[in-house]
Amino acid sequence: MNEIALIGKKIGMTREFYKTGQLVPVTVLKMEKARVIQVIDKEKRGYSAVQLGYGKIKNSKITKAMKGYFAKKNTEAKKLLKEFRVDSTEIIKEGNEFGLEIFKDIKFVDTRSKTIGKGFAGAMKRHNFGGLRASHGVSVSHRSHGSTGQRQDPGKVFKGKKMAGHMGDKLRTMQNIEIIKTDIENELLYLKGSIPGSKNSEILVKKSKKNISKLTIEEKIKAAEEAKKTPEKKKK
Repeated sequence: MNEIALIGKKIGMTREFYKTGQLVPVTVLKMEKARVIQVIDKEKRGYSAVQLGYGKIKNSKITKAMKGYFAKKNTEAKKLLKEFRVDSTEIIKEGNEFGLEIFKDIKFVDTRSKTIGKGFAGAMKRHNFGGLRASHGVSVSHRSHGSTGQRQDPGKVFKGKKMAGHMGDKLRTMQNIEIIKTDIENELLYLKGSIPGSKNSEILVKKSKKNISKLTIEEKIKAAEEAKKTPEKKKK
């Protein structure tokens, strides 16, 4: 079941030590189990997929229509519903749950999360503009973004023009992030490095899309140990 994804909560960052003394910064995610709410058949819709539900939500916070939907499916209300296309739905049944075990033999994952919102920011901070000169006739507009439009033709500001505005709070995908370790008992996932988003933000984690051949840290340590052993044999 590599096509589906799990959603976790970002707890924060810590570090892991290896026997070589190597220090690796890691982000800790508290993963939630995903429940199969609906199995979508190819005959009915033209494609095979599963609808998964994540997180708990109070009954008072969902609409009557959704209450009826969850009651029909004979399951508790879920905060978030997501659909994932799968190759076959034969082994999947409504009510099944998926946890960290889906990442058992997977070394690298992709994450999708919202970056930290920075509020309204100027052009220099938001787009790394140089700003205007510090002297020689420039008054009040040292950090401004300069001219924005043109002359009478076309006489408008083009869409996508880099200007001051809302910075951050955007969905960002990080690819090929190494899984350092998994704690299935406590439902914790340790990923190498940092991941966009503030603490307690939702992170979508799925198997890496790209086929990559890079080594994990443990594999690199093993390779280094083997490399040390080989020259010793030659001396003898």
